Amino acid sequence: MTPLADILASAVPTETGFSAAIPADWLQGRTSYGGLSSALALHAAQACEPDLPPLRSAQIAFIGPLSGAVSVTATKLRRGRNAAFIQADIASEAGLGFRATFVFMSDQPSQIDLDGRLQSPHRPPAPDAKLYTGPDEFFTGNFNFLDLKDAAPGEAEWLRWARLRAFEGLDPMIEVLAVADGLPPAAFKLLGKRQAPISSLTWIVNLLTPAPSTRDGWWLLSAQSDYAKNGCSSQSMMIWNADGQPIAQGMQSVAIFA
Repeated sequence: MTPLADILASAVPTETGFSAAIPADWLQGRTSYGGLSSALALHAAQACEPDLPPLRSAQIAFIGPLSGAVSVTATKLRRGRNAAFIQADIASEAGLGFRATFVFMSDQPSQIDLDGRLQSPHRPPAPDAKLYTGPDEFFTGNFNFLDLKDAAPGEAEWLRWARLRAFEGLDPMIEVLAVADGLPPAAFKLLGKRQAPISSLTWIVNLLTPAPSTRDGWWLLSAQSDYAKNGCSSQSMMIWNADGQPIAQGMQSVAIFA
């Protein structure tokens, strides 16, 4: 297990970001786990401009494989009175593998107050719960999981508690992005016991709070697909904290080679 905080601490600053190494135990197949890539990119974006407001939204493209030594760069696209747009790229010897546009914006005075009844009734794992940790050679070895199978009976639906095994000392936004992609694609459930390559193409994440927090590192993740045809699946995603408060919503496009 390689703590995310150690990866960030060992990054070497450059004029436009930093260089870092993606450990083998953070790989997902032949590429970096998407949550790790997103966390690295956000770390560079946060350092691109002084006094940035909280992260509001991320638009992410998983362009190609990333592993080993990588270069992470961040560029200011625009900063206005209310919002800042920062682009972050990650490249390796194979070329550009990741690009994200992060939008930072403070809360604004508003007469609108709609919460959409997004709270979750599910409680985090008990201290004696039987947790699952993935193999050391796969990114899931850096996590603890607990599936809520009875609460996610859909044919292409996941609901799972997740936390980083080493979550102390992380920026809350970076922690959320690192965890939020921790589920298998929802359409993976349709394959049953068969194995097939699956690859995330794009990911949109909208933060619902300027200051995410939880207890004991636990976050509840959901993913659900209502459409999977012609090798492509579109899925909706959600993340809550340990108190059932909604933290972020998302959508992801996934390629299925089966």
